[in-house]
Amino acid sequence: MEGSEGDSSARATKYVLESKPLKNEDILICVDVDPESLVELKATGSNGRPLTRLDSIKQAILLFVNAKLTINPEHRFAFATLGKSASWLKKEFSNDAESAIASIRGLSATSSSGQPDLTHLFKVAAHEAKKSHAQNRIFRVILIYCRSSVQPLHQYTPDKRLFTLDVMYLHDKPGPENCPQAVYDTLVEALEQVSEYEGYILESGQGLVRIIFRHMCILLSHPQQRCMQDDVDFPKALTKKSPAPESMSTEDSVPVPSQ
Repeated sequence: MEGSEGDSSARATKYVLESKPLKNEDILICVDVDPESLVELKATGSNGRPLTRLDSIKQAILLFVNAKLTINPEHRFAFATLGKSASWLKKEFSNDAESAIASIRGLSATSSSGQPDLTHLFKVAAHEAKKSHAQNRIFRVILIYCRSSVQPLHQYTPDKRLFTLDVMYLHDKPGPENCPQAVYDTLVEALEQVSEYEGYILESGQGLVRIIFRHMCILLSHPQQRCMQDDVDFPKALTKKSPAPESMSTEDSVPVPSQ
């Protein structure tokens, strides 16, 4: 795609948008299974019981997997959980949607595990990313984190960034017993340190299911196609259009001739 900008009095500046194929993705989705993942949201399920964060996370992941496979059936997925450290839930990367559904249904919360360490998650991601690169694929980690007052730590300093990190952070509103801003800042620092392509961090403390689904839809974007997160302006807000004042002329109004 080529074009130019400028006016007749100045030399036009030529710009070129490089065209290249997008690589298939291997995506490791890691879900925080701390007891805070069982916090109830402002919605109820078909059984009339309130939905929890974990319930909505499961639904959002299934939406994500099916949508990504519709876009490109060559993407592959694996799953892990985060307690004190990361553990495999499904280690083999696969593009089989039924396999993903079975893995997600097996997600359950654990007892409190204290401060989580992301070091193992990042080391595993780097190891798996080398395998992906050898197959001309790219590697991405999506971390879904649910703790409002516990900052994760890690001791991982890569010589080379090998994978992209996205984070969805679901938390309670700020209060005497939690500090989501400090947790968010820690997650941003980790993302900026390890991410190969532009990584996104999306957060919500509103307890709304639709926000979780909205964030997951944003993460459908391919890392090689992304703009900077600060430039993301979607999805657009649906604002109610105000009615036109009666004094304003409209297409249906009939002009009154002067006397």
